[in-house]
Amino acid sequence: MGIVTYETENSSPIPPAKLFKAFVLDADNLIPKVLPQAIKSVEVLEGNGGPGTIKLVTFGEASSYKSVKHRVDTIDKENFTYSYSIIEGDALSGTIESISNEIKIIAAPDGGSITKNISHYHPKGKAQVHITEEEIKGGKEKASAIFKAVEAYVVANPDAY
Repeated sequence: MGIVTYETENSSPIPPAKLFKAFVLDADNLIPKVLPQAIKSVEVLEGNGGPGTIKLVTFGEASSYKSVKHRVDTIDKENFTYSYSIIEGDALSGTIESISNEIKIIAAPDGGSITKNISHYHPKGKAQVHITEEEIKGGKEKASAIFKAVEAYVVANPDAY
């Protein structure tokens, strides 16, 4: 089966620069604030926020996982792209080595934005990654809930970003 990939897309009335600032650049502060039951805290373990930075994400009580470490792979503030990899933690099952995520926020014709996310599940060695449609659906729903919570905060607080 090899690498398993899935994509999600969310539309928003928020322009790309403002959404990128909230959803990517300030996510470590904003997401625990607006959705603490999903993500309790984010702590920088190494680095300054740029590529190579390692963060410890501690999940809230609504999650079935305790924590993960993720590494910032790329960040492009001009083109509103960000990629990171989950490299350690209980969200990685016995057959998954890492999960890489690519986020791109583009302008929508209506002045808002479209956020595209591609996730790649990398197997350990020759192991097969076994992810059910149900698990993919659950992951997409959780990601969408986080996105919608950030979006709602920015809409309710238009001067925050």
